[in-house]
Amino acid sequence: MNKINFCCLFGGNSSEYEVSLKSAYGVITNTDSEKYSIIPVGITRDGSCWYLYGGDYENIRDGKWIEDKANLTPAFIVPGSRLCLCPEGEAVSYLNIDVAFPVMHGSYSEDGRMQGLLDMCSVSYVGPGCVASGCCMDKAITKQILKCHGIPQARAICVLRDDLDAAYDRIRFAVKSGFGYPVFVKPACAGSSVGVSRAGSDAELRSALETALAEDDKALIEEYIDGREIEVAVMGNGAPVASVCGEIDPGATFYDYETKYCADTASYYIPARLEDEVADKVRALAVKIYKAMGCKGLSRVDFFVKADNTIIFNEINTLPGFTPISMYPKLFMHSGMSYTEVIDRLLCLAME
Repeated sequence: MNKINFCCLFGGNSSEYEVSLKSAYGVITNTDSEKYSIIPVGITRDGSCWYLYGGDYENIRDGKWIEDKANLTPAFIVPGSRLCLCPEGEAVSYLNIDVAFPVMHGSYSEDGRMQGLLDMCSVSYVGPGCVASGCCMDKAITKQILKCHGIPQARAICVLRDDLDAAYDRIRFAVKSGFGYPVFVKPACAGSSVGVSRAGSDAELRSALETALAEDDKALIEEYIDGREIEVAVMGNGAPVASVCGEIDPGATFYDYETKYCADTASYYIPARLEDEVADKVRALAVKIYKAMGCKGLSRVDFFVKADNTIIFNEINTLPGFTPISMYPKLFMHSGMSYTEVIDRLLCLAME
């Protein structure tokens, strides 16, 4: 049987570049090599695209892959499901692509732009399409769509970078009169908690907004929800299924980038410490949100569950972290799938 040509895309011009490298290393080294012929393609921070055809895959995780010049050749995806290889001083050649997994997080990758490129080149890929990816990436747009579907969520104020100086007094008043401190401030279009801050005063609010607006031209100020942080992995196309619920105890003020990827303070519970009836409601709501946002392939849906078991939607992540210890694969692994089987199932869904 001929192997399936699987193009794993990683890197990209995003603040989540390092997260992508760790995820891609996990995917590449755990893909079934008997079934798939792996085509690793790395994109640098400045947008240049390289085919990595040898060498030590540890260099991807460590960020040293771009230094391995002996095993790199310039490349780009072209219409017709092909990867064009352009070695300097040599004839151009092509590799056929059967399916791609854009293991890339954040801007220029998770926000629909990479998906649009793959659509234009007729390449099947893992994850939601262009429109769904773009809408899910923008937390303000997500809130508006899900409001129409009656999904319970935190109250929020949207702030544009260009309006910050002129409207700050009005913004500050809206926070105090609307829901008070503390609040969480986050870029509208970013993941991995990049640019997210907790603000407990007027002075901290201004600083938090400046931090968030350095990442994006739009920010959200959200009311503080006192509840357990619950995550659900969803997989599928027309008939998506939800994993068991997972719970994160950040062991810090909140689950920020440092806590996720650098510190060792967080505790994880799979399954989450919820009553079965509450967990079933969370899982059903995750599937409802997944469908409402037009997702396919995979997404992770995050919630808060309050002490009285009220369920509040937090956000949806269409290309969540995908290392062997990331919550998305771990949630399905808890149900009996191996990491390799999770990857295989997603690739099969992409080719349906």
